[in-house]
Amino acid sequence: MNPHDSLLPLLGRSPEPEQLRHVHTIPARAAVHQPWPSWVHPDLVAAYGSRGIQEPYRHQVEAADTAHNGRHVVVATGTASGKSLAYQLPALDAIHRSELRVLADPGKIHDDGAVTLYLSPTKALAADQLSAIRALELPTVRAETYDGDTDPAARRWIRDHANFILANPDMLHFGILPNHAWWAGFFRRLRYVIVDEAHSYRGVFGSHVANLMRRLRRVCAYYGAGTSFPEPVFIAASATASDPDASFSRLIGAPVQAVSTDCSPHGATTVALWEPALTEVKGENGAKERRTAVAETADLLANLVSAQIRTIAFIKSRRGAETISSITKRLLDEVDPSLPQRVAAYRSGYLPEERRAVEKALRSGRLLGVSSTSALELGIDISGLDAVLVAGWPGTRASLFQQIGRAGRAGQEALAAFVASDDPLDTFLVNHPEAIFDVSVEATVFDPSNPYVLGPHLCAAAAELPLGPGELDLFGPTTEGLLDKLVAQGYLRRRPAGWFWTHSQSAAAMVNLRADGGGPVSIVDADTGSLLGTMDSPQTHYQAHNGAVYVHQGDTYVVEDLNEDDHCVVVRRANPDYYTTARDVTQIEVLDTQRTMQWGDITVHFGDVKVTTQVVSFQRKALISNEILGEEPLDLGARELFTKAVWFVVNNRSLTAAGLIEAQFPGALHAAEHAAIGLLPLVASSDRWDIGGVSTALHADTGVPTIFVYDGHPGGAGFAERGFDKAKVWLAATRDAIKACECDSGCPSCVQSPKCGNKNNPLDKHAAVTLLEVLLKDATEPAAASEPSVGFRPA
Repeated sequence: MNPHDSLLPLLGRSPEPEQLRHVHTIPARAAVHQPWPSWVHPDLVAAYGSRGIQEPYRHQVEAADTAHNGRHVVVATGTASGKSLAYQLPALDAIHRSELRVLADPGKIHDDGAVTLYLSPTKALAADQLSAIRALELPTVRAETYDGDTDPAARRWIRDHANFILANPDMLHFGILPNHAWWAGFFRRLRYVIVDEAHSYRGVFGSHVANLMRRLRRVCAYYGAGTSFPEPVFIAASATASDPDASFSRLIGAPVQAVSTDCSPHGATTVALWEPALTEVKGENGAKERRTAVAETADLLANLVSAQIRTIAFIKSRRGAETISSITKRLLDEVDPSLPQRVAAYRSGYLPEERRAVEKALRSGRLLGVSSTSALELGIDISGLDAVLVAGWPGTRASLFQQIGRAGRAGQEALAAFVASDDPLDTFLVNHPEAIFDVSVEATVFDPSNPYVLGPHLCAAAAELPLGPGELDLFGPTTEGLLDKLVAQGYLRRRPAGWFWTHSQSAAAMVNLRADGGGPVSIVDADTGSLLGTMDSPQTHYQAHNGAVYVHQGDTYVVEDLNEDDHCVVVRRANPDYYTTARDVTQIEVLDTQRTMQWGDITVHFGDVKVTTQVVSFQRKALISNEILGEEPLDLGARELFTKAVWFVVNNRSLTAAGLIEAQFPGALHAAEHAAIGLLPLVASSDRWDIGGVSTALHADTGVPTIFVYDGHPGGAGFAERGFDKAKVWLAATRDAIKACECDSGCPSCVQSPKCGNKNNPLDKHAAVTLLEVLLKDATEPAAASEPSVGFRPA
């Protein structure tokens, strides 16, 4: 049966609902098998056979052979393609043979032992892999997780006796490398390092992990790890990506071979592009608003669950995951009171026992529907899923296809729907399916040389082992200049033998791998005093200000007090019929120009900027309709950000010649800025919350009309520079998206922004198109990048 006929009608109440913009079918794929490699021990073949794996796929064998032969490798294939077997084979074979030698001659000292370090971005994925390895029932393999949830009493035993340790970058950074002397025996025998879900290491997080991998390689070299090879072999598992070998090579700082031809079977998948209908609700400037992606996805999820279709709904925000779950339960309660308990939310910030309970219920089939952040996008084994809903663009095509691939495992037919948010990018994509399905997935963007990231990691590396002059190439060409700055600032001390950390406090504490600073903030229930969860400090001004709505497993709270000194947010149970969104205002100052392009009278720059941002108010919006119910001012401090930006400098003469009058300049610039921010993810693997923008008809540093788009992370994240490199394509897509929008004067689908602190005023949609035509008139491709400058400002 055609999956379009059997599954698609389940989304709506008619066979061809009006919200359906496009249907794309990903065809089924047959398996290509290959015999087990001759070097694999028969015990492993038998163990996999007992789990129903009689013969591996070709890509699994190719990757395993590459690693077994001592070469770093990345296997970049689709979701559920069996990437775990590709890295398990060489790792478990080495462990098994090593342990058998010990058992055969227990009185002998064996110097050629083998252990494996497995790294995943989430604890849930590590726990899933632990279950998979233990299910093989190999008595020689002692696999254990080592993370923040591990009982302190068990940690020494794991260090001394486990031979397959599953950890995450955070534990490697804070717990293992700073205490490497305790791990000396482990590092001496370390044969393989497995980096799972490597595509998730992008942006600032990817830059941190890249430097962490270099620190790991230093420590391994110090202990002489890898008996058969000069250093441990790194094996990465990644979603389908552009240039996976280049990305993973940049991540570990060494050459890598890629395996990217997927030979696993997969059932046909029907992908629907879904645009919620316009409502009668009018937003700012009188523009009609579409139904929210959250409300629409909750409707679709309720339809699917009531039809007994096992479904995951993905959304980027934690609040969105909670809201979808809450609305879905309310809808299902009207159909069958037993169904709401078969729906749950899943996100970061939960306590460990809550996460484990949801994972277990999902695997067992007790849950029919889950609304989740990207935490379940990664390779946790969830069999039997029929459908996936994606609420709002997930940031990259790679993430979209990774999420879509969650359905239809084991060759089943599957249904997926991308539900567009009311913003320029989503609107563009649902109406231009070729931009999703006819374009290769993005490269993974991160910059290990970002001085705001590299500087603290150099301090951490020097604290682990003094940095010698011969090691600087490992961290890149800007390392020596940055070390001089760290010495001048008193962080390091220079000696003839190298650079030393001389402070009593932990150098690792200078580095926050996953956030921009400030550490976690506790969310506390005012009535019970219990800890509900945590939130990164930078998020609090936007999501935990006084009056903000906070949702936890379907229960709604309102923030009573944000105490930044005590790193605590106090919330109280409530049942509001609205959600809240924060608004901010921004100023920007040019510090240094690193790259420049001349487009006729237009100049395009890339360089260092200082951004000053202050959250000034928040809006209450109706849950279902998105109607603005009110706005309240906030009194929060300003925050400074030193980062990278791309900016476009336009002279008044060019705009006037194009028919614009001076009174139109601010609205044209402002509208073009909003739309450009929304469309940047087309060319850079970011989302609009990773970036920000400022536009002005008279900027203090340029003296003329200027549009800035900047990275929302200290030191930059690579997104703005990608925008500079792809400026012509980026601005052309921005122009086309605005022109194609059916609204009269601008709406959330084209030029309005939910973040705008100026209440989306002034905006001039038609003048923005003229402005973009002026920018593109003489557009060219950029010259090769020059060496970036170093501007380290430690927090």
